[in-house]
Parts: sequence; C-alpha cells; structure tokens
Amino acid sequence: MMRSLKKVLLSSTVAMTALAGLLTASAQAAEVNVYSAREENLIKPILDRFSEQTGIQVNLITAGADELTTRMELEGVNSPADLLLTVDVGRLHRAKEMGLLQPVESDVLEQRVPSQYRDSEGYWYAASLRSRVIVYDKDRVDPAELSTYEALADPKWRNSICIRSSSNIYNQSLAASMVAHDGVAATEEWARGIVANMARPPQGGDRDQIAAVAIGQCQLAVVNTYYLAGMINATSEDQREQAAQVSVFWPNQDGRGAHINISGVALSQHAPNREEAVQLMEFLVSDEAQTWYAEANNEYPVREDVPVSDTLAAWGEFKADDLALDQLGVHNAEAVRLMDRAGWR
Repeated sequence: MMRSLKKVLLSSTVAMTALAGLLTASAQAAEVNVYSAREENLIKPILDRFSEQTGIQVNLITAGADELTTRMELEGVNSPADLLLTVDVGRLHRAKEMGLLQPVESDVLEQRVPSQYRDSEGYWYAASLRSRVIVYDKDRVDPAELSTYEALADPKWRNSICIRSSSNIYNQSLAASMVAHDGVAATEEWARGIVANMARPPQGGDRDQIAAVAIGQCQLAVVNTYYLAGMINATSEDQREQAAQVSVFWPNQDGRGAHINISGVALSQHAPNREEAVQLMEFLVSDEAQTWYAEANNEYPVREDVPVSDTLAAWGEFKADDLALDQLGVHNAEAVRLMDRAGWR
C-alpha cells in the first residue's frame, strides 16, 4: 500500500514538474523581439498598446538600419530578432536580398495593405506611408513655376535647391523610382541637373533642408512630408517659425503622381516567436495603430479608410505614384551608380 502511494506521489510530482515546465515555456513564448530602425518615441507607444491588449511582451532594440541588418547577419540562426521595423523600401529590399527575412501569408495583411505597398512575395509590408515632396519659400517662389521632379533640373533653378546627400536612402529611392519611370539615361541627366542647381553641397537631414529654405540659403528643398509636419507641431518655436516660411508642392500631379515610400515591417528568417510576431504585424495595420501613425507621427495611413491628421489634411489631397514599391529596391543599385556618375555627393 505504502509502495503504491509512493508511486502515485512520484507520478504526480513528475506530472506537476512537466506541467510547470510547459507553463514556463508558454510564458516565455509570449513575447516578440523587435529590431527597430525607428526612433523609440516614434514606435514604442503603439508597441506598448499591443502588449496591453494581448499580454505579449515586446522587447525593443533600436539602432541604425544598417547596424541592425549587420547584426542579424552576424547572429545568423541564433538571432533573437522576430521582426525588423525600418523605413524605406530600399532597406527592406536589401534585408530580403541578404536572406534575413522570410515571407508571411496573412489574410489580414493582404486585405489591409494594398498590393503596391507590400512585397510581391510577402517578405515585407508597409505600416505607414510618406511622400517625398518639394517645399518652397513662400516669399520667393511662385508655385505656378513648379511642376515635376524632372523640372527641378531646369537651369532656372541654378543655385536654388537644397537636398540631402546621395548616400541618403530617401534620395536613392526617389532616383530609383525615376529609373523605373524614365530610364537610366534620363535619370542620370536629371541628377546632373540637380547637382548643377544645388545652392550648397549636400549636408544635414530633411529638417536642415527646410531650415535652409526658411533662412534664405535656398529657394526649394526636397523632403519627406513627416519631417515638415513634425516641425509644424514641434515644441521648439524656432522649428515652428521655420516651417511657417515654406509651403508644400505636390510634384507630377498631371502625370504619375508624387513619389511614395513607407515605413515597413518584416519577419526575420529565424524568428523564434513567429506566431506572436505575425500577430504584431497584423496589429500594426489595425484601426488603432493606423490612427496612431496618422495622429502621433503625421504619417499617411496605409489604409484608405483611416483619416489623416489635421496637419496633413491641410495640405490637401494629392495624386500618389502607384509604382509597385519593390521596384525601388530593384533599381536601387543603378540609382546609386548614376548619382555617383553625376557627381552627387
């Protein structure tokens, strides 16, 4: 009798130990590791909301985009990364080409993210949109003189344009879109015209280009929309005053439309928490997340049924280029080479 009781107790102990192990494993699995090239304040609030709603802990690591992809490559199969969050299709395309990503099939993502804003094979999906536009000095430029990206190469804009370096991925993607539409030769000629029309050597970020227009160093700049929106709503009075000196012009409205790019999300090739990671990907295109991107970050929602912020709405509606964005990655290398040949530093 005593021996039987010992067997029962032993069996119960083994079972409880096994159950505890399963519960511990389950608790550990309820997390997702995000490598993010976005500033923490631009993404963490919505990740926190995901954790509140699902109980899944988000472990966030932020760094430069190139640093993150290099880290993932070095970590290999042991990488803890589940998701890569970054800006610009060019970077997502590079990560795909490096073998760092895996495709995702999701009815939610495919229904909510238009086909031109996701990889044709499911390797990445847009979470938000932005356009690269022309901003101009309201006192010195008549918007009737503006028309297209191509027209910025016109000699009438000599010593008038401020723009970032050719090493900047946003400019590379703009040039890549022009290669897709106009061809290599025409885009190289355009790049030479831009170099000839620069008011100063490329320096600084997009906010610096806007500030340069505001203080009279140049008449025009090419920038991403959310940078100007951020300055309009900044706590810094200087930035608000600088933003007030310029206006937005939407290029190519009689043709293909204004250039579009994204912030996007992709599943790591060796994601240890695949199910939770896909759940977070789907959350980023939910009503709440898309509204947050619009209101907090002044980015355009991926979904047409989510309204834009008041700041973006004030700029009016515009025609967007419907080029499949994976083409920006396809043509990136050629864009970089032609910009180098044109002397764009």
